[in-house]
Amino acid sequence: MHTHVGHSHSLGERTSELLQISLLVTLAYIALLVVAGIRAHSLALLSEAGHNLADLLALLLSLVAVYLHSRPPSATKTYGWHRAGVLAALVNAGSLVAVSFLILYEALRRIENPRLVGAGTMIWVAAAGMLMNGVIALLLYRSGQDVNIRSAVLHEIGDTVSTAAVLVGGWAILATGRYWIDPALSFGIGAVILWSAIGIVRETLNILLEGTPRGIQLQLVETAIRTVEGVNDVHHLHVWSIGSETPALSCHITIADIPPSASGRILRAVQERLHQQFRIDHTTIQFEHVLCDVTHRCAIPANAGEQHHNHQHNH
Repeated sequence: MHTHVGHSHSLGERTSELLQISLLVTLAYIALLVVAGIRAHSLALLSEAGHNLADLLALLLSLVAVYLHSRPPSATKTYGWHRAGVLAALVNAGSLVAVSFLILYEALRRIENPRLVGAGTMIWVAAAGMLMNGVIALLLYRSGQDVNIRSAVLHEIGDTVSTAAVLVGGWAILATGRYWIDPALSFGIGAVILWSAIGIVRETLNILLEGTPRGIQLQLVETAIRTVEGVNDVHHLHVWSIGSETPALSCHITIADIPPSASGRILRAVQERLHQQFRIDHTTIQFEHVLCDVTHRCAIPANAGEQHHNHQHNH
């Protein structure tokens, strides 16, 4: 247990350092994009500046979330700060939606009225951006896989692809002299930003609304529990996410009227099944051996005889 905590703490520190470096590099690149975009009259470069500005916010929010995530639970925050990263990702995605619509609007205006563009400037600035975003995306991808880090990685990958398109577009403008290519590229960049943002919004809202975690089917979870020897019935089954990578489960399980030592074996078998098949380790399981009155919120009558409840919390 102590080894695991120490390892997680080490990963958190490494992620924090990478985010700080990424913030500084991204800020410098935004300044370069703005200056180069204005001098070259390139909407594609200015769109990239907007894209990277959203990434700067994503990285900043991720850095704050990493700090909050490392804070221990308390009497008022019994789950700790697991959802700080989820909230950061949602705010980040919302900002991306706004940026994408602004880029799409400006691109449509430029397509109607193309302007002379410095294609050479587009090429070398885009090449620098490809290298920077590619390295940052790779480093962040290796540092963690929660939804907040994934959102930041998605931004960097999107930037890498869009800067590659800008580079190709610069060559195309040099070769053909068609300046409408610049706003057309901007339109594509805006569409990519919008698509990635919608995906993050959907995932974060699902977590905040305590929906079934991504990749887990409730029916399969119920079936897995029912197949454990000694389990007669499963009801009031709920699966949700405390944080982006922390699924939790609670349920009522009906078993025979057996001693606690025997029910303990069933409990361990259920927990092992949930861990192996679904990576669910945070569980709250209640055992019963009488009929559960669902209409009264599973409140078992006092005259039902000897009752057996077993609550288990796993972290």
